[in-house]
Order: sequence, then structure tokens, then C-alpha cells
Amino acid sequence: MSSSQITASSLSFSYRGKDGILEALKNIDLAVERGAFLSIIGPSGCGKTSFLRLIAGLEMPTGGELIIGNGDERCGFVFQAPSLFPWLNVAKNIAKPLELSGVAKKERAAKVKSVLELVGLQGFERKYPWQLSGGMQQRVSIARALVTDPDLLLMDEPFGALDEITRESMNRELYALWQRTGKTVCFVTHSIHEAVYLSSEILVLSKSPGRVVEQFASTLPNKRDASTVETKAFAGLAAKVRKALRGS
Repeated sequence: MSSSQITASSLSFSYRGKDGILEALKNIDLAVERGAFLSIIGPSGCGKTSFLRLIAGLEMPTGGELIIGNGDERCGFVFQAPSLFPWLNVAKNIAKPLELSGVAKKERAAKVKSVLELVGLQGFERKYPWQLSGGMQQRVSIARALVTDPDLLLMDEPFGALDEITRESMNRELYALWQRTGKTVCFVTHSIHEAVYLSSEILVLSKSPGRVVEQFASTLPNKRDASTVETKAFAGLAAKVRKALRGS
């Protein structure tokens, strides 16, 4: 079995917009190892979200090739907005994908309990989305994405709407969650700080159509906390990403 979870070869993607055919991605070559945390960063409109949609099978390539594992991988998707059902409590929001898949009620309850513990939301099962902070709502979204035990966790700027303090806290929680689960994560962001803190790999894309400018392997230690952002290693890697973005 290949160690690559995602392999892109000369991958291109175009779609029809109001002004005709728009080229979102062009000649992307990329290999993402199983268990990696890949952050994708680049200018607005460079095809970052399109790339996630291609991985999830929501769009099809218009050129080149995209291979996702053995072809039977399951994806969990977390969006920028939590997209929770306001009329359902936390437990029922998380259970919804299992319910739609026909999973028995007793098994649903066990899986929901497990992911609630994983994301630190024990005791909030009966709360409704409007009773939660923005950060807690996103925890529910992450739990809902994880409850089906996906092979790939796709995250499209999930913390972009949060204030800086909450965002940094969520970054630390997400990093710890990734370390515990070993999931392959593809994470779209506009934040250099966020990309550097979270990732094992960072992919920098150019302005539209998105091309690979550079791909960095993280030089940071696996153990990370609030003090990591104050290290020379963090500053050095952030400077490299910033330089690549300026050249994009």
C-alpha cells in the first residue's frame, strides 16, 4: 500500500463562471503522506477551496490526475461557518451523518459520546448552537466531521471568523486532536501563523490559476504549545512562507 494519501499529477481544474471559463488550478503536482497535516495557503481566488472539493469528490478534475488513497477513502468536511442545524442540540447535530447513513441508534449514541470526549464537549450534549460560542460551535462541526471516522479531514478556513485569542486556542486544540487521531488533514488558511503552527507540510499556491509555488516540510518539533510561536524555528519558517507568498 502506498504511503501517499493524496497524489496529484499535472492536476488542473476549470469551471464556468459569469464571465466564461475560469481556470482555478493549473498543473498541480503534489503528494500528501498518510497522517500528514497539510496547510494550503495562497492569495484569495487561487483555488484552495477548489482543491478541497476535488479531494472530496465534489468536483472532477478537468486535466491531469488526482488519486485519493485506494479510491474508497471517506472524507469529513469542516467549513468556515459551522453550518449547524439550529433546531437540533449538540448531540443530534453530531449524530446527523450517522442517522443519514442508517447507523443504529445505540451505535450512534456511542460514537457521539466518543467524539464529544475527543473535542472536549462533554456535558454540552443538550445545548443548542445558539447557546455556544463561535469556538464551541466549530468544535461541534469538527466532532460531526469526525464521527464517521473519516480517512481524510478537510478543513476550509474553519477558524477564519473567530477572534485572534479564540483562534489561537482552537489551533492548539486542533493540533492536539490531530496528534491523538493521526488523521490526514488538509487545511485551507490565509494565516501564515496558523499554517506554520499547525502543519507538518505547507503548500503555497500562486495567484489564479493556482500553481505550486513551494512546499515546505515543517522544521518545528512535534510537541507544540503556546510558547512554540516565540521560537526562532517558528519565526524562520514563517519568514520562508511569507517570502514564497510574496513571490506568488
